Amino acid sequence: MKTFSEALKRELVFLPEVGMGRYPVPEARPYDAAYFARYQQMAATPMGQALTRARIQLVARHWSGPVLDVGIGAGQFVEARPQTQGYDVNPAGIAWLKQRGAWRDLYSDRWPVLTFWDSLEHIDRPDVAVAKAQRWVFVSIPVFESAEHILRSRHFRKDEHIWYWTHAGLLAWFRRQGFECVEYNDRESQLGREGIRSYAFRRTDN
Repeated sequence: MKTFSEALKRELVFLPEVGMGRYPVPEARPYDAAYFARYQQMAATPMGQALTRARIQLVARHWSGPVLDVGIGAGQFVEARPQTQGYDVNPAGIAWLKQRGAWRDLYSDRWPVLTFWDSLEHIDRPDVAVAKAQRWVFVSIPVFESAEHILRSRHFRKDEHIWYWTHAGLLAWFRRQGFECVEYNDRESQLGREGIRSYAFRRTDN
């Protein structure tokens, strides 16, 4: 039992019956000015611009009002979409948002709609985060088939990614949080991002 307990603290644990895995990412994480600058460079590329358009289009198919973007990357979605504010834990991202009057604290209130573009898997308590959404949650995220798939994937990032889901596991997890999936697509993979799917989840337990 001691060996198993110790492994939980330092190894990937994947539960195939629930389609979900967890890796114990250390508290020291690489969210700093260099991280923000790297994402600014990626956002400015043709692929980055196409991804932002695809995300705006996904939201627009279901919602036209205010949005809080959680984990802003380089702020490209906040900057490109009207009625969009942001929350982040990176000091550089927080400063960027505050300079534009767009900073909001996710955990201080509830919000009509939350977006998690490449961020849900980074959050220690994703259940607490999505509970702040009153109507919709939009997500882009790596999707896996098995523990072996995770271990060989470029998305297995031991300093950032805490949570790993299969497609069925993610849908089941959101159902437990009170949401149904009304759309999913692989548009981001079509644009060149290996293994990424995008989802629109609507709250059903209001």
